[in-house]
Amino acid sequence: MAGGGVCSPGPGCGLWYHRDLSRAAAEELLARAGRDGSFLVRDSESVSGAYALCVLYQKHVHTYRILPDEDDFLAVQTSQGVQVRRFKTLNELIASYLQPNQGLVSTLLYPVEREDKKEATEDKDYSDGEDDKPPLPPRSASTSFPGSAGTCLSPVAQDGTAESAANGMTTMSHEYLKASYVLDLEAVKAGATTLPHLNKALMTSCKKLNSEVDKVLAGLEILSKIFDQQSSPLLTRLIQQASSQGGDQEMENLVMKLSVLKDLLSSMERKALKALQEMSSCPSFTSQSSMFSHTAPRKARNIPVQAFEVKLDVNLTDLTKIGKSQKYSLSVDVDGGKLVVLKKSKDTQEDWNTFTHDKIRQLIKSQRVHNKLGIVFEKEKDKTQRKDFIFETTRKREAFCQLLQLMKNKHSKQDEPDMISIFIGTWNMGSAPPPKAMASWLVSKGLGKTLDEMTVTIPHDIYVIGTQENSVADKEWVDFVRSTLKEFTDLDFKQIAMQTLWNIKIAVLVKPEHENRISHVITSSVKTGIANTLGNKGAVGVSFMFHGTSFGFVNCHLTSGNEKSARRNQNYLDILRLLSLGDKQLSSFDISLRFTHLFWFGDLNYRLDMELQDILNYINRKELEPLQKVDQLNLEKEKNKIFLRFFEEEITFPPTYRYERGSRDMYACHKQKPTGVRTNVPSWCDRILWKSYPETHIICNSYGCTDDIVTSDHSPVFGTFEVGVTSQFVSKKGLSKSSDQAYIDFENIEAIVKTASRTKFFIEFYSTCLEEFKKSSENDTQSSDNINFPKVGWSSRQLPTLKPILSDIEYLQDQHLLLTVKSVDGYESYGECCIALKSMIGSTVQLFLTSLSHRGEETGNIRGSMKVRVPAERAGTRERLYEWIRVDKDETGAVKGKQGNRSTQDLKGNFKKVATGESSMTPLGKQCEELDRGACGPAGRTSALLPAPAAEDRPRAKRAAQAYCMTPAWGTGCGAWAWRSMRRGWSTMAGMTWNSSDSVGFEPGSLALKWPNPASHIAET
Repeated sequence: MAGGGVCSPGPGCGLWYHRDLSRAAAEELLARAGRDGSFLVRDSESVSGAYALCVLYQKHVHTYRILPDEDDFLAVQTSQGVQVRRFKTLNELIASYLQPNQGLVSTLLYPVEREDKKEATEDKDYSDGEDDKPPLPPRSASTSFPGSAGTCLSPVAQDGTAESAANGMTTMSHEYLKASYVLDLEAVKAGATTLPHLNKALMTSCKKLNSEVDKVLAGLEILSKIFDQQSSPLLTRLIQQASSQGGDQEMENLVMKLSVLKDLLSSMERKALKALQEMSSCPSFTSQSSMFSHTAPRKARNIPVQAFEVKLDVNLTDLTKIGKSQKYSLSVDVDGGKLVVLKKSKDTQEDWNTFTHDKIRQLIKSQRVHNKLGIVFEKEKDKTQRKDFIFETTRKREAFCQLLQLMKNKHSKQDEPDMISIFIGTWNMGSAPPPKAMASWLVSKGLGKTLDEMTVTIPHDIYVIGTQENSVADKEWVDFVRSTLKEFTDLDFKQIAMQTLWNIKIAVLVKPEHENRISHVITSSVKTGIANTLGNKGAVGVSFMFHGTSFGFVNCHLTSGNEKSARRNQNYLDILRLLSLGDKQLSSFDISLRFTHLFWFGDLNYRLDMELQDILNYINRKELEPLQKVDQLNLEKEKNKIFLRFFEEEITFPPTYRYERGSRDMYACHKQKPTGVRTNVPSWCDRILWKSYPETHIICNSYGCTDDIVTSDHSPVFGTFEVGVTSQFVSKKGLSKSSDQAYIDFENIEAIVKTASRTKFFIEFYSTCLEEFKKSSENDTQSSDNINFPKVGWSSRQLPTLKPILSDIEYLQDQHLLLTVKSVDGYESYGECCIALKSMIGSTVQLFLTSLSHRGEETGNIRGSMKVRVPAERAGTRERLYEWIRVDKDETGAVKGKQGNRSTQDLKGNFKKVATGESSMTPLGKQCEELDRGACGPAGRTSALLPAPAAEDRPRAKRAAQAYCMTPAWGTGCGAWAWRSMRRGWSTMAGMTWNSSDSVGFEPGSLALKWPNPASHIAET
């Protein structure tokens, strides 16, 4: 903001000014102050350049907007008809309102000062807590890249004689002016006619430039031999002459080569045009006789036929098969589109059947027996047969399913894919060049949950590579990754995006066939280094649309140090708030709600809170569960301080930091510093998490680290994902008319919001299926038995009817609504959420119940009843490819550390049984009676997906859920969160609890009822 209204948190502004303090944090500060008339000023969350004056009176926080006008004068927003008072500065405005009777709810009496958030030790947080000074930010200069793609890359900057041209010149200038300048000055005073120290500094800095010019000249020499054969020998002699000389003449030779380069560049196009014109006028000239050889683009390798040895799972009731050989071989021909089922026999005759891709109707995974798979074959028209097979391992079963899905997708009649595979990689390279070969990272080989050898070389659709402390130049790094991918895929992957913040990089590469399916590419970065001004720590991000599905990717490097969890938490919140990605119309929502799928990865730097020797002992015994219990990321996440409702696959690999470089057999935990010995305990610093919209399809197929890349003290980490996507839908029936228009109707909405403000609220509705966002009227009911958690409600009269741009159910079942609850006084958000339309479609009222969050903090609950009405003539739909595989609904139990995947149709059917009721606000109470069987859950989830708690935890789970569900505030329905069985047992954390007086509070130590943290899930509303 320009002009008089500008205010910075320096001496010019009072200590009551808090700059980018969040609304929730401001209310907490005022609540701690506790005196009427306490006040502070913060930046507005809704209007750029505006401020919010927050005043405490009778335990409520009253917020007044301070807006700039066109002349940059500031004024407190007033009611209509009240004279506006304008001020040049924020100080003048506050000084005026310190006087009594100024129209505020209370005179401004007690300024609430800023809290000093900076720790003295933070000033030394540079790079893993080990560097004595922060690294210089890298420049855009390229690094020499000798040899082929497999050659080891040189870092951009290693020492004073081998750094980039830009960095070198900057450093040289400072060093010369600091020291050598005086020596040259003395020499000139003594009568010298040259400047030897300056000349030496220039030659040292220009070595890199010299080599780059040689490369360019070598390339131009080749073109010269083709297009300018007369002058080509002269050019060759000049290059050889310049390259053979050095010493004192090196600078003169560089100037000469630059002159030759200038002449060549200015004349090459003219000479080439003349040569090509002469070639084209020759009658015998053909493209085949041209001196240029054109290589046809290489196609992806064919996938060889893969055979799986299995056994038929015999039911004890089928006595005719008992005692007979039940060994089978399943051969998958992806390119041929067929599956051969071969029954092995002791005699020479073998029984076999061939099924084409369209005759394989469904795959059914067993949740109880992890290596069991049911296959439904079409024997005759409308007649099917199911056979259950036992694979050698779970990984073999998953590989078989992946190959069959690939076969289905390849031979599908659909023009656009329903599902894609994504590779996510993160690696702190430790400022060292990468190895000559790093294919193991890109094919997910190593430790942890890895892919089967039959599928590792099948290329993924998208590769997202995040690195930290990567000193390789951007272009060379991307070229190196692309060449590595080409070695085992034979595909030329296309670069979609590259974003760099100092040495933090993110690159996105896609299959050539997907290049035109990707749009709206946006990149951004956020610095979180010292005072949020240095980029040695921070994040880079990329977002884009894959047809109708939005994706976000964040690669971060957070504050290091065992004791810096709070600072890392703040880094995360700063990135969440400041990273500018996705649809700009969704500015009311942080990036965790702007994308269908958001992946967050990097060197998060969270450590293990345990003594070093104990950690090493557990690692040696391969006992990882005790270490996961003291993992800072898990602990902070369970307290709802970070990564609210993000998922992470179960960790089954050892800590990836801090290894002895050159080995993976030993951790190097001690480092001698000037202040003493610093200890860095082995930790899972490098992580991959994700968050998806409710009722979308995403499965994590691998999560692990390499064990053969040893150039850094971190091991590269990989994760691969199967993700459902939507196409750009085109209705076969054309645009909706008034006679066949779909409608989204709300009967009522009720919310409980965490705030001490006394204000009215309204709701804004956003969706890609709406032409523009819609807004409700003010809430018509409000109660506040608990002063900090008012309950507000809207009836159907206050809520808009939404009209989607398309009315087809096939389109609507992939759509989502984003809701934000805003205050009338400041237009600031008090909580946001996402609702899937899929479970809301039908002729009867459906119910939703979910959490509100704002800026990464849980801020309340919201529930309501709604109906999505779809005309009968637009009710046709089709099965998605990812619905072709489902989890056996006849089984109970769950895979350890993850939740089995269910088809969306199963979930939808179960939801309707749960959510449909005569009373619009009492839908879920009866379901809580089934808690003993692990069946209680919110709309959109099924009991078969819920693992039963351990025997010793069942009484506690039952008591907690009964206390949580049987609340007058929400009738007798389950709360916004149902119980969660944690991998490491039940955990206590801060969460919402309801009591009989309709009040709600955040009570540390209360049992928050959560859903399982799945690696494969249909995300819940």
